[in-house]
Amino acid sequence: MSADDRARGAHEDPPEVENPENPKQTPATGNQQKDPEEWVTGHEPMTGAQASYLKTLSEQAHKPELYDPELDKAEASKRIDELRAATGKD
Repeated sequence: MSADDRARGAHEDPPEVENPENPKQTPATGNQQKDPEEWVTGHEPMTGAQASYLKTLSEQAHKPELYDPELDKAEASKRIDELRAATGKD
């Protein structure tokens, strides 16, 4: 698009979406696909929900030593994933 087109208020078409009739059905991308090591808040203390779930999973896996209240969000997420796999909750 030329500078003259932009000056007249012309614009480029938006990018294509997979389902133009309902863009909300297009798969989302974002933090849900990021590695926990890349999370901006990954170094913060784990949330209460993470702590509760991690404690439950570690008990179900008969490995209570894997629960550590000092884990950060990223570490807790990884440990939850490992315990989900170990307990067949994937």
